[in-house]
Amino acid sequence: MTKTAKRPPGRDHEALAHQYSLDVISGKVPAGGWVRKAAKRHLDDLEKSKKKTYPYEYIGDRVDAEGKRGSGYSGSRVCRFIEQLSHTKGKWAAKGEKIVLGPWQCFLVCVGFGWVRKDNGKRRFRAFYWEIPRKNGKSLLAAAIGLYMLLADDEFGAEVYSGATSEKQAWEVFKPAKLMLQKADKLREHFMAEVTAKVLIVAHKGSKFEAVIGNPGDGPSPSCAIVDEYHEHDTPALHDSMETGMGAREHPLMMVITTAGYNLASPCFDKHDELCKVLDGTLENDHLFGCIFSIDEKDEWADPNILIKANPNYGVSVDGDFLLAQQRSAMANPLQQSKFKTKHLNVWCSVLNSWMNMHLWQLATDTMLEEEEFIGDPDVKCWIGVDLASKSDLCSEQRLYRKAVNGDMHYYLFGRYWLPEEAVDEEGPNNAHYKKWVKMGLLTQTDGATVDFETLTEQIVADSKKINPVEVVYDPFNATQMAQDLIDAGVKNVVEFVQNPQNFAVPMDEVTNALKNGRFHHDGNEITKWCFANVVGRPARKGLFSPSKSKPHLKIDGAIAGIMCMARAFAPPEKPKKYQMFTVGA
Repeated sequence: MTKTAKRPPGRDHEALAHQYSLDVISGKVPAGGWVRKAAKRHLDDLEKSKKKTYPYEYIGDRVDAEGKRGSGYSGSRVCRFIEQLSHTKGKWAAKGEKIVLGPWQCFLVCVGFGWVRKDNGKRRFRAFYWEIPRKNGKSLLAAAIGLYMLLADDEFGAEVYSGATSEKQAWEVFKPAKLMLQKADKLREHFMAEVTAKVLIVAHKGSKFEAVIGNPGDGPSPSCAIVDEYHEHDTPALHDSMETGMGAREHPLMMVITTAGYNLASPCFDKHDELCKVLDGTLENDHLFGCIFSIDEKDEWADPNILIKANPNYGVSVDGDFLLAQQRSAMANPLQQSKFKTKHLNVWCSVLNSWMNMHLWQLATDTMLEEEEFIGDPDVKCWIGVDLASKSDLCSEQRLYRKAVNGDMHYYLFGRYWLPEEAVDEEGPNNAHYKKWVKMGLLTQTDGATVDFETLTEQIVADSKKINPVEVVYDPFNATQMAQDLIDAGVKNVVEFVQNPQNFAVPMDEVTNALKNGRFHHDGNEITKWCFANVVGRPARKGLFSPSKSKPHLKIDGAIAGIMCMARAFAPPEKPKKYQMFTVGA
């Protein structure tokens, strides 16, 4: 929001949005790479829309001028609606000032609402994902859009929901919407809207706007759902419930607003990753519009000059001196660095004592990897690692291939996972993940309350016959009988890995170094990614640490099995006892 006390008459929001796109790309307006890519996507689509075969067009103000397709689909109209609303906090609210959208906000609103289908005039974008640092007015903007969707979107029986994991967070959007409507006497009278304690109502249309907490179940049929601070959600339950409830709506809107977070295995980071792929052009999703206000990877986070790149409302709703003070505090106190980078620079950081750099992990993804290309190659060696569990934890088998490339050792990881049926169906933070992975074929569900170790043993025996691994490495917990069964089945070199900090140190360092040097590769398995993202360091003696998990539901079994493979793949052949391992039956 700008500092202007008086709203300029007849503002051309479309022109502001378009000029913002040009200024971002030219560098006139400081912005991070994802903002530049969002602007370029819009401008590229404008060129594509000139062709008859392109299914979408950008209507801008033409809807209002020509009266076609229903004026609810004009981004300009949404901007004008928002600027009839008053501020609810701070010095502007104290003066009774109305909202004045900045160019970056005009860009978000005009592009988000301005694209329509050529065949039926309905909105192109059904989902917004806006990642914006704290204090940049994202909740106020979302609340204003929620009011528009309630009152002016030409949706009879509109249902607008502000959803979050807690009542306090859900009200971060609903409360300003309620206050804005209370202050807007003319709007309230025109649309015959009613403000009550916990719901905004347009009775003659059967429309409502209310806050929801957690999973709302199957009841709602949202025309608009606003999911606030999605990074705090352990599961996609609320988001998915809202999305599936939109099936009966002609042009619904799923709106996610959030800052970056710490959990790189969260549904929010999945959505972040999806948008990045769309903006990169590696994934096609014409219905998702998003923008990520952040610094670039090459930027030095302690440089004061980069603050404006991540904070589009720098000097307006977010005070420059405040950000500089927060930055200096983070520079002086390492414990504050992740918090500052995440909340004020929109940089995804894992938990404060996490082990894995998930950005490097993402870069190591190669979805074209085929395990078959390594099997039978005399220059390739393989290790199989097995980490077992009896009930709620995952059972994991990792297969790590090692191959010399230009004199350097490269590693290629493939994973397999099992979980008992009761653990898959059990209500909890992992329930949605598990069911999705079962459907995707990444997770094998076994009958009953515990994993059938015979099934796992048969799989490992089959893999060993096919691959002929150098060793099968196992964690002795729950696996002593399996090790003996493998030996009885003819599997050679079944090796125990003693899980202690001394034995983890070297292989974990090699995984990290290989990732940094581009020598570690994996097939993008979602469960493997989740397990590695969940690993945190538990301090031990002599500066070492053991891989652990910060919360019981954040499983790390796949990472442990992979590290065990690396321990043997990287172990000097002449000193295998350095890792306190032994060959069963030797």
